Amino acid sequence: MAEVVVFHHAQGLTDGVRAFADELRAAGHTVHTPDLYEGRTFTDLGDGIRNVQQIGFDTIIARGRAAAEALPAELVYIGFSLGVMPAQLLAQTRPGAQAAVLLHSCVPPSEFGSPWPDGLPAQIHIMDRDPEALPPNGDLGAARALADDVDDVELFLYPGDGHLFADNSLPGYDEEAAALLKQRVLALL
Repeated sequence: MAEVVVFHHAQGLTDGVRAFADELRAAGHTVHTPDLYEGRTFTDLGDGIRNVQQIGFDTIIARGRAAAEALPAELVYIGFSLGVMPAQLLAQTRPGAQAAVLLHSCVPPSEFGSPWPDGLPAQIHIMDRDPEALPPNGDLGAARALADDVDDVELFLYPGDGHLFADNSLPGYDEEAAALLKQRVLALL
């Protein structure tokens, strides 16, 4: 069984992110869900994004690093959208990473000052018409480039235009896509 850290999205550590973590726990994995917002959640994605802009992306990444410091090095890093930033950074730069799962987002590895580590498996899950992943944001382009460049990275595209489709507490939840996503993540773990 794997030890996993799940970083939440811009709306915070919602009931849907907790439910996702609970499903991994039910499969026998040890799962940590650090709260990068110190208890705050947002019902609207725009409000969550404004919160991130106010506290700063560097603060989010620093909180993610701090949360991982107390955990073993041999982790699987999972990030939901905003949470991809600390998850991907730690997977790329912290020795011992076992795998990475990037949900709804992807950042070019060069943003973290190092290439994708040799032999580090990863999955990227994005809807093919997600407006948050298409230009000008570029997440889908970064995901395609990473999957094309690295044999151990798989890109899974789902039909639709939802962003946080794997969070069952939000209106954009897509039960069918989320079930397939969870199946694929559990297979990786």
